[in-house]
Parts: sequence; C-alpha cells; structure tokens
Amino acid sequence: MNHPLILSVVTGSRAYGLEHEGSDIDRRGVFVPPTADFWHLDKPPTHYDGPLPEQFSWEVERFCVLALAANPTVLECLWSPIVEVRTEHGERLLGLRNAFLSERARQTFTGYANDQFRRLDPARPKLKQAMHMIRLLLSGLHLVTHGEPLVRVDAHRDRLLAIKHGRMPWAEVEDWRRRLAAELTGAASVLPAAPDRAAVDDFLTGVRRDHL
Repeated sequence: MNHPLILSVVTGSRAYGLEHEGSDIDRRGVFVPPTADFWHLDKPPTHYDGPLPEQFSWEVERFCVLALAANPTVLECLWSPIVEVRTEHGERLLGLRNAFLSERARQTFTGYANDQFRRLDPARPKLKQAMHMIRLLLSGLHLVTHGEPLVRVDAHRDRLLAIKHGRMPWAEVEDWRRRLAAELTGAASVLPAAPDRAAVDDFLTGVRRDHL
C-alpha cells in the first residue's frame, strides 16, 4: 500500500531544463506512514515505486537521513523548481532544506560524479550518463559556493546536450570534468561544517506526533 505524499517534485531533464518533446517526467516524493505502523515487527517501507511511471518516493525519516548525509539526488529534490504536491508538512520540509546542508556535499557530489565517470568506457561511453555527471559537478560547485544546488542548467544547456548527442569530443568532456572537479574540490565554501541535526530531529518528531 502506497502512503499519501507530503511532497512530490519533478526531477530529471524537465527540472534541469534539458528536456525534449518526448522526455519522461521523473517524479520523487516523500511520504509519511501512520506512526502506529512503526510499533509492529513489520515496519513500513523505506521507499516505494509508482504509482505513476518514473515515480519513486522515500519514507520521511529515510529521506531526512539521506539528506543529512548530503546525498546529491535527495538534496536536489528540495530545490526542484517543479513542485506538484506540497502539504503542510511538505511545506515545513522545504522550509528546512538549508538545515540539511553541510561541507560534506563537496565530497558526495564530487565523489559520485567521479566514480560514475571511472565506470564509463571511453571507447563507448554512455553519453547521457556522462552529461548528467557533468551536470552534477556544476550543481555541486554552485551548492558549495552559493549555498544551493544548481538544478536548472539553462546557461549550460547547449554544451550539455552536445555531450548527450555526441557532438563534443570525449577529450573535451574529460577536460571539462577534470576542471569542474578541481574547482569543486578547491572552492571556498559557504556551507556549514555540519548539518543542523537538531532542527531536522524537531521536524521529524513533529511529523511523527501529528501522524499518531
């Protein structure tokens, strides 16, 4: 059984400004089971797929844990420009988004992008994946230097799509990746050393109390 969502946003190409006419609509959400469901041996799910195509949702505590760990996918959900569902609790969660931020994001954004690049075969790279890893580095650099991820990448759209469609030589892609990774590693950060766990804990306990 899928629990009602408190927050649902559009992610992927339509949120990034990289869509085309036939692009999928990728949705990510946050749900809250009744608190009493946690009293049983069988706990509520930590996530579920659907019911719409390309839709995935996290249980609110799982979402908070991942966001506190600076998971790039989860953090970007909190800054999506397209919000489809936002209940009172979803509004509180969005209002709390800065509490999840920490210097750890520098490591997670860089590490995830570089790891995915290492797995690509230079002879036959997956160009769409390469494009999104460059986009992730751009997002992480903006997060470290401006305090929020760069979700819409309109200023970089042409170059990113050139990667996706094979119009950018692979050596140029690699050079862009190296430069972005170096900038992200060395940039002066506006992020706090640690997230505000107390604020997130207050939010979570309030949600649990309201769903008794």
